[in-house]
Amino acid sequence: MTEAQKQLLEKQLWSIADTLRWKMDADEFRDYILGFIFYKYLSEKVTLKADKLLHEWWINKSYEDLLWSNNETLEILKALKIEAIDDLGYFLYPQELFSYIAKKWNSTSQNESDNFILEDLTKILKNIESSTMWTDSEDDFDNLFADMDLTSQKLGKTVALKNELIAKIMWYLNKIDFKLEDSQIDVLWDAYEYLIWQFASWAGKKAWEFYTPQEVSKILAKLVTSNKKKLRNVYDPTCWSGSLLLRVAKKVDEVGAFYGQELNNTTYNLARMNMILHDVNYRRFDIKNWDTLEHPEHMWKKFEAIVANPPFSAHWKANDLKLTDDRFWIYGKLAPATKADFAFIQHMIYHLDDNGTMAVVVPHWVLFRWASEWHIRRYLIENRNYLDAVIWLPANIFFGTSIPTCILVFKKCRANPDDVLFIDASNDFEKNKNQNRLREEDIEKIITTYKKREEIEKYSHKASLEEIKENDYNLNIPRYVDTFEEEEQIDLDVVAERLLKIEEESKEIDEKIKSFCEELGIKSPV
Repeated sequence: MTEAQKQLLEKQLWSIADTLRWKMDADEFRDYILGFIFYKYLSEKVTLKADKLLHEWWINKSYEDLLWSNNETLEILKALKIEAIDDLGYFLYPQELFSYIAKKWNSTSQNESDNFILEDLTKILKNIESSTMWTDSEDDFDNLFADMDLTSQKLGKTVALKNELIAKIMWYLNKIDFKLEDSQIDVLWDAYEYLIWQFASWAGKKAWEFYTPQEVSKILAKLVTSNKKKLRNVYDPTCWSGSLLLRVAKKVDEVGAFYGQELNNTTYNLARMNMILHDVNYRRFDIKNWDTLEHPEHMWKKFEAIVANPPFSAHWKANDLKLTDDRFWIYGKLAPATKADFAFIQHMIYHLDDNGTMAVVVPHWVLFRWASEWHIRRYLIENRNYLDAVIWLPANIFFGTSIPTCILVFKKCRANPDDVLFIDASNDFEKNKNQNRLREEDIEKIITTYKKREEIEKYSHKASLEEIKENDYNLNIPRYVDTFEEEEQIDLDVVAERLLKIEEESKEIDEKIKSFCEELGIKSPV
């Protein structure tokens, strides 16, 4: 996609977002906009599939030509439905397509009692979900549109106003060409990333600290795919909208399967939509909706790549029963009940395959807090030697929080088992109005340093295991990377000479002021 095309897309998306921005919170209108984008995508995807099959079956019709049913078209639609559900996992009839509904609204008179668009959409969204019943894709589509409340008063106080607003959104969206037939252009990725970023910037609430900025997600993805072209699978135990999983897929030629778990029901729906929107077949992803620490859904799986941005210092049930859990018992200690950061790390370590790489974002205090967290840190380094790198990020790069963060990289089979690489990237960023941003050169510097395990003055250091032990397993970056800048030496003789010169110049100026005042016949101020 060219820069001009990208700017046009952002302009079109802005028009859509702006229709709802002043009516409700960003968290709320996000669900409507992304829901409609998803509906449009499903419509276009099934149309492409149907048109392809009609061509292969030597039927000289397009899918939209089957709008008006007769005995012949009904038989064709039955056959198309079987093929679509098997391949795509769902089905839409021609009269349920996004484009048809958008055009139907524009050609129909609007009045107070006209409720057709709300009724039609409600039925269509239900039909999409019900088309998957008793099929392999049922779990992936179940209640997928639950957060799109088309009866909400926030869309308008009257039926006519709701219809008008929804029609406006659909009209704007209908003008955007997703170019699904062109595998080289990912319009949907750009659209989704742009909108998610806008929602996060507008919301500005603590909940959006779990949105991983694109720059950070790029780092995580590059770390876990280093020197790899294919991945058997990738996992995110706190997957939010699933964007981190998909970012990993962009860095390799192929990912066999995607796994994730998400506690929040709304973002769980977003994650499933996001997978399908990015052409991940329902057979290749398994996203679950439950508390990862309390109800892990993939206990039998090991993963080649793990990425995560868990909620910072979340509360969890750190009771004695957890000490019998396969994920935690080997450490002999649990993370504090009010600080689950290491509980997530322990969970991820359990799922990490022997040839895998894991990269997790954590608040920087995870590096040096004491008590049980110190015990877990020491065990991971001294007994297991899994910690591969510690990367300190700039402060204020996450929405909703300004706390400094870091990335921990773990491997079970390390190519460099004698040291841990520390990178202090906290000073390399671009300062924006509301939050700091990592530039491409900052990202590449981190990745290049990690891959080469370079030692760069005031930036990176390879700390031996003995050095870390001497620091009592405190991983605070300043203990390993010295960024202290010596102040320039001051020559007091030069300063004294300069002061004398200034005093002489001051006397000369005073004399001139006196002479000017005498000429003017006024009292001198000096």
